[in-house]
Amino acid sequence: MRNLITDVAGIKVGSAHDPALASGVTALIFDAPATASVVVSGGGPGLRDAALLEPEMTVERIDALVLSGGSAYGLDSMGGVQSFLRENGRGLEVAGQLVPLAPGAILFDLANGGDKNFWGQPTYWRLGLKAAKAAAENFALGTSGAGYGATLADLKGGLGSASVVTEESFTVGALVAVNAVGQATIGDTRHFWAAPYERDGEYGGCGWPAAFAREHLVLQSKGVDPQNTTIAIVATDAVLTKPQAKRMAIMAQDGVARALRPVHAAQDGDTVFAAATGASRREADIFALTRLGAAAADCLARAIARAVYEATPLPFTGAKPSWRQKFGG
Repeated sequence: MRNLITDVAGIKVGSAHDPALASGVTALIFDAPATASVVVSGGGPGLRDAALLEPEMTVERIDALVLSGGSAYGLDSMGGVQSFLRENGRGLEVAGQLVPLAPGAILFDLANGGDKNFWGQPTYWRLGLKAAKAAAENFALGTSGAGYGATLADLKGGLGSASVVTEESFTVGALVAVNAVGQATIGDTRHFWAAPYERDGEYGGCGWPAAFAREHLVLQSKGVDPQNTTIAIVATDAVLTKPQAKRMAIMAQDGVARALRPVHAAQDGDTVFAAATGASRREADIFALTRLGAAAADCLARAIARAVYEATPLPFTGAKPSWRQKFGG
């Protein structure tokens, strides 16, 4: 186990970023078409091809999922991933043409100090193509890919991942780009809200504070502008239907609430995709599905904390400090 979403059989992940731009893309490529659905809980989402993931829609499987920085400009990245897939013979065949399906979501990182003078250029398309080409079982966390330019109210955000095996021996994994309106830590302390779910000191082993003070619950926020969004993917090797994947995505959203405060705000575009590769060749009954959803929520909470813990600061004046820069360790 790598403690990455790629522990789920049938998944590879690649990232690409531009340090001067201070933004990037992360592409999750399925070895074979996978069942997927999505839940949007934030008030300001940016999505491409997400409607086809609803259970009542005709399309049953997709080829990839994409997370991108760049706000609405980042929607171009899904086209770059789509181009990679078609070049490799992937896609739904329609009237003799291959149409790869690579839905995705974007976050806002246009105010992080990077050089955003990319207007008129297919910058994110190229980053999407590069991320897809880099897809592998191992990938970097923290200031990488879609999390490269991500921030929180008080700290540098980033790219995170985690995995676990359920009682039924299904593997569950999470991948997230954390660019939240609020905090991942409790007040001004080093302690993560996701502390109870930590495994093997994966984000410092700090636990919760000995006691909670009133000031720990005072909300910190980037402000009223929609400059945020936490976008995530949870996945399993179980065989799931689209309605089951939808339920898994709904339950996984709880992981965002366990790790960040506040969440699902009007200024956020919080979105969680859920996918099933079916690589285990075993179906999940209603009890197993419940445990899959609970495991996905826990995994996502851990992945969020790991994203912040592994991040490094951007080299710009006024850039948000990283967790390690502020608290050491």
